[in-house]
Amino acid sequence: MTMDIAPPLPKRHRIKFPPADAHRLAQDEVFFHLVEDGEPVKLRFHDYAEIYKRPGLYEQLFYDRLKCSSPKKVGELLQRALQTACEPFTELRVLDLGAGNGIMGEELKSRGVARLVGADLIPEAREAAHRDRPEVYDDYYVEDFTQLSSETRERLGEWHFDCLTCVAALGFGDIPPRAFFNAMKMIRTDGWLAFNIKSSFLDASDQAGFSRFIRELIFSEYLDVYHLELYRHRLSMEGTQLFYYALVGRMTSSIPDDFLVRHLIEG
Repeated sequence: MTMDIAPPLPKRHRIKFPPADAHRLAQDEVFFHLVEDGEPVKLRFHDYAEIYKRPGLYEQLFYDRLKCSSPKKVGELLQRALQTACEPFTELRVLDLGAGNGIMGEELKSRGVARLVGADLIPEAREAAHRDRPEVYDDYYVEDFTQLSSETRERLGEWHFDCLTCVAALGFGDIPPRAFFNAMKMIRTDGWLAFNIKSSFLDASDQAGFSRFIRELIFSEYLDVYHLELYRHRLSMEGTQLFYYALVGRMTSSIPDDFLVRHLIEG
């Protein structure tokens, strides 16, 4: 008789949050200290390359300590939208933009999508996804979507994507409007979009490029919104609830190449 040996649990990291006066930083400037070999290493929450190099750190920081719920929420709303449209979730061919180490991909895979391709800007993300979740993605691209080569566009097009997901990666410069727009152009004309954004990005007073782009897209003739839900994305370091919108919509027609320029949203 053979006995299956469980894989080793990820190393538990020593994470220390800074004093309360540091909590007034903007969300993309927030940092923490990681104690390694007795010495504190300062890392910003958006220092993804360094975080991904350390197995289990991303999950421990954002999911164990800060209770991030976004992959599950966006996955649930996407599946509900497909049910509303009477279409099988298991036939979706998904491009997961800003895939990181595969947490959203794992959520989609558990729901049975047909094909799943990850994409991220940094090689450390792909390395972490292959290390932590080797069975999730059918392929994984490390590409700058603001300047895709014709060869890469052709390769991506061969997947015939009908859904774009992007979770916890929009609006802080990690994925600029042009990158998200180019990823949208990879999706078939009647394909699906599923993503989340910080709640303030839908406020008309926010004139940042990405906020303007999302508002223009939502109210355009190119997207039918199926779900727009305000929910708790995660906690801040001091325990305050951070609210995001989860959005699931369906493309209604091919969005023009000059959509960004016409609305002065380029950035």
